[in-house]
Amino acid sequence: MTTADKRTTPNRESAATADAAPNGATRRAGTRGTTAGETYRDTGAGEMPGPVVAAHEPDAHEPDAHEPDAGVAEDGGLTLPTIRDVWRAQEVIRPHVAHTPILPSRTLSAMTGATVALKAENLQRSGAYKIRGATYKLSRLGPEERARGVIAASAGNHAQGVAIAAASLGIPCTIVMPEAAPLAKVTATQGYGARVVLAGETYNEAYARARELQAETGATYIHAYDDPDIIAGQGTVALEILADQPDVEAIVVGIGGGGLISGIATAVKALKPDVRIIGVEAAGAASMRAALDAGQVVALPAINTIADGIATKTVGRYTFEIVRTLVDDVIAVDDEEIIRAVLLLLERCKLLVEGAGAVGVAALLGGRLDLAGKRTVAVLSGGNIDMNLVGKFIQHGLSVQGRYLVVHTLLPDRPGELLRLLALIAEQRVNVLDIEHHRAGPRLPIQQVEVVMTLETRDRVHCAALLELLRARGYAVREAEPAFALGSESRLGG
Repeated sequence: MTTADKRTTPNRESAATADAAPNGATRRAGTRGTTAGETYRDTGAGEMPGPVVAAHEPDAHEPDAHEPDAGVAEDGGLTLPTIRDVWRAQEVIRPHVAHTPILPSRTLSAMTGATVALKAENLQRSGAYKIRGATYKLSRLGPEERARGVIAASAGNHAQGVAIAAASLGIPCTIVMPEAAPLAKVTATQGYGARVVLAGETYNEAYARARELQAETGATYIHAYDDPDIIAGQGTVALEILADQPDVEAIVVGIGGGGLISGIATAVKALKPDVRIIGVEAAGAASMRAALDAGQVVALPAINTIADGIATKTVGRYTFEIVRTLVDDVIAVDDEEIIRAVLLLLERCKLLVEGAGAVGVAALLGGRLDLAGKRTVAVLSGGNIDMNLVGKFIQHGLSVQGRYLVVHTLLPDRPGELLRLLALIAEQRVNVLDIEHHRAGPRLPIQQVEVVMTLETRDRVHCAALLELLRARGYAVREAEPAFALGSESRLGG
């Protein structure tokens, strides 16, 4: 066994208990074959979820409500992956994926009270963990299935993961993306060898076209998360965490459809059941929390979050069953918290992480996890973020932190008044980034002008001190406010 083999293979002394699921559930041989001729059906995890219950009239091509029943046993039960499937997946994908590092973070540890380390899947091939499950799923296809190729609908990390896995295994690959998919992601997916088809304005329309092409070509559709092989592949993240940090006490994982956390929970609860598994969703797309509260898979009427990688209307049947059985808690964070986490990781940890990959850190920073003193690993699931979006995050985040300040004031319309104001501002070590000078307007007093200034300040305390000084010197000044307060009524259908 090589050094690499040793560091990615946890101690298997507890393998005798690997077939026992937590919470009293048991696992036995199932009807779905594997490479070694064995898998396991969970027979004690409780009642299986019923059909998807939509909180709205579902789209005729909504993918999460019409996925195939692969892995459903003859008696209607779900064949769930076990630790043995995760071990098998690790051996299969080892030559194709990177063993990503776990990076201790003094900054986050000091800010949260926990001993925090980061599982940097943003440094994985393709920039996200998705290549793990995709590689294992594709490796399980037979010769005829490989010849017919694979197809998937995605505009994000799943597309690139499937494309790389297919190229590595010599399998023809088609990815259907919405016509408005970011050019960078389209180009990257094509660069990995996939045939990219642009179809429709939304993901649902792209999915419908993918299903049409599947019917025409006989290709195998690769689901992004609700598939036992995909889940087993994602579970290899947990094996690396347990190998590199065997004393871990809590793992914080983002949730979209639930494939990653399902794989991690399957592995961890079999090997170290006392380790807490905590899932984190975006508040604007909390489909797992909705399912857990309802006791069955439900579809959200709409989703709205900047964390597009986990913006999922509904979770899977497999992932729901695993999460409700094995995961200790599921919480949500809002977009402001996500942006703060992205910026902190960039500025203090020197890590570029997308919104979906930063939700675990956002939850830690939010102070809602009781992990003080606990050895905690937060999984950074991906780093594929558009550079234009990074710029918007930075500008918004700096404004929230008080490092940008936009102020409005009125000045007499005569020479020297603007110079006098700017000199006062300069004395406070404040940098002026932009000035707008408005003379026309029905509300402007005659012989006065409105000045709008964008200023660079140190923090909110510095902002408050400047505003207080200006008012003390006689300036009518106010901080800019958004023209519209966007609340829950402003939503995105997905």
